[in-house]
Amino acid sequence: MPDSQYLVAFILGIVEGLTEFLPISSTGHLILAGNLLGFSDGKAQVFYIAIQTGAMLAIVWEYRARFGRVIAGIFSEAAAQRFVLNLVVAFMPAAILGLLFGSMIKRNLFHVVPVAIAFIVGGLIILWVERRQRQVVIEQVDDMTWKDALKVGIAQTFALIPGTSRSGATIIGGMLFGLSRKAATEFSFFLAVPTLIAAGAYDTWKHRELFSVADLGMFAVGFVTAFVSAFICVRWLLRYVAAHDFTPFAWYRIVFGVIVLATGYSGLVHWAA
Repeated sequence: MPDSQYLVAFILGIVEGLTEFLPISSTGHLILAGNLLGFSDGKAQVFYIAIQTGAMLAIVWEYRARFGRVIAGIFSEAAAQRFVLNLVVAFMPAAILGLLFGSMIKRNLFHVVPVAIAFIVGGLIILWVERRQRQVVIEQVDDMTWKDALKVGIAQTFALIPGTSRSGATIIGGMLFGLSRKAATEFSFFLAVPTLIAAGAYDTWKHRELFSVADLGMFAVGFVTAFVSAFICVRWLLRYVAAHDFTPFAWYRIVFGVIVLATGYSGLVHWAA
């Protein structure tokens, strides 16, 4: 494979890792970056989803002690069982809707204009949530019930729209439903594990005919780069949410979305269809 494709995979891996867990949409950024880099065909769409698994492993590594305790106590400890149940319940809404409508969404919404609009709308929603009065009733992830998890899972379904942000939907949705900022952020991290594993495995297998052995190098570069950059980003975000809100990310989304639409409309940037 030409060296240029390894470079593209490297760049996209960094984009994925730095945006997966921030409320700014990793898929949206990958679509826009891939568009500019000339990598936006069917193979690219699968690649975007597959390398998210690399970013997800950063969560597994960061919380390896917690996941280890859950695995050890899955058959004997109520807390571990409740944690797993909450993840399963939260995972199901997006999994079901993704299976039913995933192909239609990719066909109609994996394009620049829908992504830019989703950026702007998502930013406005974050501003609204941050400015309204909220009552925190759940301080820690361990305080969540399956009903709380289901509400966050329903919020995650909006992330099927590229540009919305899975992290943004789950964190902001969790805050709306009474979770503290820390609890909403951590549960969003944990929910990424089953969600991204399932999405990456399903999409790669479903479209396996698009790939050959020669593409393994491209996937490896994107996977490893996504892991490293995501790990750095997760460490930073955990410190950030301790003392800040998500308003800067909202304005970033709005400004970025407007720039994409303006450059496309003016012809300054030729965004592919």
